[in-house]
Amino acid sequence: MSKKRPLILVTNDDGIQAKGLRSLIEAVEPFGDIVIVAPDKPQSGMGHAITVNDVLRLDPSPLYENYNAYTCTGTPVDCVKLAIAEVIKGKPDLLVSGINHGENSASNVLYSGTMSAAVEGAMEDIPSIGFSLLDFDSDADFSGSQWAVKEVVGRALSGEFPKSICLNVNIPQLKTEEIKGIKVCRQAKAYWKDSFDKRQDQFGKPYYWLKGEFNRDDWRDDTDIWALDNGFVSVVPTQFDMTAYHVISEINEWEF
Repeated sequence: MSKKRPLILVTNDDGIQAKGLRSLIEAVEPFGDIVIVAPDKPQSGMGHAITVNDVLRLDPSPLYENYNAYTCTGTPVDCVKLAIAEVIKGKPDLLVSGINHGENSASNVLYSGTMSAAVEGAMEDIPSIGFSLLDFDSDADFSGSQWAVKEVVGRALSGEFPKSICLNVNIPQLKTEEIKGIKVCRQAKAYWKDSFDKRQDQFGKPYYWLKGEFNRDDWRDDTDIWALDNGFVSVVPTQFDMTAYHVISEINEWEF
């Protein structure tokens, strides 16, 4: 009797038409049967947002005729929720999100729709992985990323995946043969120092464009940013439990 192929849910935050999504599908297709539920438009920077004040629509996608593929009018997390409840009507064996056009290292993970889809999967105890490439170009070269996807997904499916975590995988902008390897890392302590470009519309009313500068004080060699700077794929185990356990005893000393 042949072994049943794993069911793999594929999503992203750059939208159903993104090259990164197609590259991810091509990379994971050998590992199992694929279901695709992706946003109908770009949803970058949405974090873990869900749609509560509008309807959600789920439509078959003509872009992937050979797969069970749908577009969703909501966020990446909406895509995961609808995929589980309405498309699969159960849980997949693996959830993969991406390949994002742009990195999601350090604190960027908090804003990332790509990673929030993976975190949602982890909350459902689904083995989940988010993939990001350090290239914002819509026509980026994903060959190195596809190598990384195959390496990580192969390992994830061959062993016991830890419960209640997902993997944040970032890939340097290098050709496959130039990538030095894969490193398991911690998230670097780095963040965006925000500023705004204030302008005026034709009616004289102000509007703003968000901009900022990435601040990094953490230069140690065990971080995701160090790995990427030095030609490695970074893999950061990521959890949704945001409790700061190390200060519970200290806060307990406060007088309330």
